[in-house]
Amino acid sequence: QVQLVASGGGLVQAGGSLRLSCAASGTIGSINTMAWYRQAPGKQHELVASITAGGETNYADSVKGRFTISRDNAKNTMSMQMNSLDPEDTDRYYCTLRVYYGSDYSGVYANFWGQGTQVTVSS
Repeated sequence: QVQLVASGGGLVQAGGSLRLSCAASGTIGSINTMAWYRQAPGKQHELVASITAGGETNYADSVKGRFTISRDNAKNTMSMQMNSLDPEDTDRYYCTLRVYYGSDYSGVYANFWGQGTQVTVSS
């Protein structure tokens, strides 16, 4: 069983910064990707940023240059520094983990979601 606990959300003025953190616990294989998704009420989840265990990152175009994702594999933690925040960034942010369980020949991917943390940016 894998658990993800996100923290760091809050209320900030436009132009300000926040840092989100996520701690994962449980059986986590070495082949995995951690990511932040966000979702506004009535909308689909949107991938914000992801990072593989090897450190490869991917960002949504809307946050490139403003958000930076990082992780500590030894501690199974992930963080995202969010700068130059805009009211359009207001959403609930979810920490996710995609893990591969298996061998070089066969296996399965499992997806885990945390409880989310609210980010509100005022204009």
